[in-house]
Amino acid sequence: MIRGCMRLVLCVVVFLALPRETPAPLIYRPGEGWIWEPVGGAKWRRTRAKEQLEVAQAAFDQKDFKTAMRASRHGVNTWPMSDYAPNGQYLLARCYEEVGKDEKAFNTYQSLLTKYPKVDNYEEVLQRQYAIANRFLAGQWFKLWGVVPFFPSMDKTAEMYDKLIKNGPYSDVAPLAQLSIGTAREKQSDYAAAVKAYEKAADRYHDMEKVVPDALYKAGEAYHKQAKTADYDQGIAGQSIATFSDFAVLYPNEPRVPGVQKVVADLKAEQARGSYSIAKFYEKKKKLDAALIYYNEVLVKDPTSKYAEEARQRIESIKQKKVHQSKEK
Repeated sequence: MIRGCMRLVLCVVVFLALPRETPAPLIYRPGEGWIWEPVGGAKWRRTRAKEQLEVAQAAFDQKDFKTAMRASRHGVNTWPMSDYAPNGQYLLARCYEEVGKDEKAFNTYQSLLTKYPKVDNYEEVLQRQYAIANRFLAGQWFKLWGVVPFFPSMDKTAEMYDKLIKNGPYSDVAPLAQLSIGTAREKQSDYAAAVKAYEKAADRYHDMEKVVPDALYKAGEAYHKQAKTADYDQGIAGQSIATFSDFAVLYPNEPRVPGVQKVVADLKAEQARGSYSIAKFYEKKKKLDAALIYYNEVLVKDPTSKYAEEARQRIESIKQKKVHQSKEK
């Protein structure tokens, strides 16, 4: 045992005594963090903002994203008020995208629009933020500390879309982002929040012909999904019917209308069935007035359903019973 320990110690001592190349020192620079840099290195550093951006762009074009990140970050931190800072910030965000750090890229684009709101490619930056958010909506995982894949998050994804909308509420991608917030909430089965998002899209972008039909349709779908949950709510089903009916009336030539009409018919039939079951319950309990109310609801909710004719027959039967009872009194 002792001999084994002595051998291990001897091996460690010999290893440490062996000549070997000294690694590059670890250097900290404000705004850039800790980096390994060879002695006499940092060949990407320049003394003027314009030249610094040129180095960063050249490295990016050569797909040397590590150097491009260092060079662009250094340029932005050293000359934040220069004419070249916005392009440096944009290039830094592009680098993060290229190496798969999408959340960091999104936030870097966000800083670009916040610090330099007059940047020439504002719309393009919004498009890139939208593309990043879409990747997370599709299930891409957020990363813990920007490194470890952790989990997908529809809350964080919805926040991305919300920031994008605030950046450019009437940009080309803003209506799509608002609809995507609804999609994110649907993925969480939070149908009430999804409906609010879709209704907000229809209201805010009411003059956009391509947006409103989608918003109404998706709101109706979200209501429909909510109505089909375990806690079936006839009021929610009614909202779905109303929203889908508005969609069919306002956009009769929409290819989705036949499908919508079938859903409405099914929902009405389900409502009629529910009212019929309640009416039967009250009739069994001899509560004829309450039974009449719900049998009449069957006729109101869906006069063409298979329950409607039975409801009419029960109504007549109950009325005759009530007449007979009044005569006996």
